[in-house]
Amino acid sequence: MQFGIPKIKQETGGLTEKELDIQGNAIFLVPVQDFDANMLPFGKEIAKRLKRAGHKLDSDKVFSTDLPNTNATRVALAGIDPATSAFERLTLARQLVAAHKGQKPQQLAVACFGLKPGEAARACEAVLAALLAADFPMPDYKSKPDKPARLREIHIYGYASADAYTRTIAEARGNNLARWLTALPPNELTPGNYRRRIEKLAREYKWKTEFLDIKKLKARGAGAFLAVAQGSPEPDAGILHLHYTPKKKSSKAALALVGKGICFDTGGTNLKPAKYMHGMHEDMEGSAVALGALLALTELKADFPIDCWLALAQNHIGPKAYKQNDVVKAANGKTIEIVHTDAEGRMVLADTLYFASQQKPKLIVDYATLTGACVGALSTRMSGTLTNREKLVPVLIEAGNASGERVWPFPLPKDYEDALKSDIADIKQCTLDNDADHILAATFLKKFLVNDPDWVHVDLSAGNHKGGLAHIPTDTTGFGVRFTLNLLMDQKVLS
Repeated sequence: MQFGIPKIKQETGGLTEKELDIQGNAIFLVPVQDFDANMLPFGKEIAKRLKRAGHKLDSDKVFSTDLPNTNATRVALAGIDPATSAFERLTLARQLVAAHKGQKPQQLAVACFGLKPGEAARACEAVLAALLAADFPMPDYKSKPDKPARLREIHIYGYASADAYTRTIAEARGNNLARWLTALPPNELTPGNYRRRIEKLAREYKWKTEFLDIKKLKARGAGAFLAVAQGSPEPDAGILHLHYTPKKKSSKAALALVGKGICFDTGGTNLKPAKYMHGMHEDMEGSAVALGALLALTELKADFPIDCWLALAQNHIGPKAYKQNDVVKAANGKTIEIVHTDAEGRMVLADTLYFASQQKPKLIVDYATLTGACVGALSTRMSGTLTNREKLVPVLIEAGNASGERVWPFPLPKDYEDALKSDIADIKQCTLDNDADHILAATFLKKFLVNDPDWVHVDLSAGNHKGGLAHIPTDTTGFGVRFTLNLLMDQKVLS
């Protein structure tokens, strides 16, 4: 995959008619309140066209037109309202960028007119995030692949970011990686192929790697993970452990990122029907988001150590596949009664969370496309979170709202554990009535944590949203990288 991004130029001065003449495409960001078209290059003409189209300038609609200048510059115009949420701002940015898609520009101007510095900063960041997402080429296996013209340059006028959008660029790289991996077909992204791709990336970013293969997992008694892996014809499953160390010696608390990496989910013995099996190559998105977050934090030179644990496997059907009423023993010694083989995600995560928490991180964040119940509760517009720390509930909401990757926390009451009591084992894997399964899944996972770390479980119900979500234009959203960076860098949950 290509990680390259366009060159970004910034100027505090405004965009003039003369400069606009050499731009084929431009985005104008103006205030909703006190908008005066005269502040714009070709403002009188734009005002006439706004009036003729009956377009009322507001914060959720985009007006686009081709100017009567030398280059017939395509301009997309939107009003910026400081009261809008980050999600709304990013959604508007996606619409502004989409207005230029058909022209496949190689350079694009983004210009602020009449915005206060804070408003300009937020608006430009959102547009840049949307541009970097839209410019990224997703996997294409057509015999005659569409090779879109990539943006070479983004020129921002009227506002200059002091850090040159370092964080936005890092978040984009992480999200692009997550989306690209998630979109790969399952015959291409097998657990073994996936591991090799990640190990190549690890060499580039100087992450230490350790792969716990089937043999090593057997030695560690990881029966929960191995129950899922045993149905696969290829013994390529395992847990890939990546470690990032800051360049400067740090005494700061450690972070662990954990991701579900089921490269294809048939449902196992409890086979999914075609409608629900279609798209199950994306069941590894949690691992891709964990990896994308690690990449973004590495790009930003995070000053705390990070461990990333990726549970890579497939949930196959076959003569060796695990089945209902099996009893297996996890690495922490707990026995598990299998109730439904399509609840494989919590099985591979159980042992992975146990190994991650053995390292005594201060915080564990795990990501998984885990339950249909969470989609039923929230739709695919936001993701669910659950935590063992009640104090983190408002922090999670704020991180979601501020990042534009919205989440909603669910409770973890102790009495929900009653539903997972087994007559034959220490715990049931799940129930068959789908009663609050997103809560029961997290209740199950919590049982495999040791050393009492702070823990946030992200159920990625927004991992795929038809038509895109916020600034992301593809159905595959890579949801979670921006949320994670906000949680760590703005909410400072490791402090």
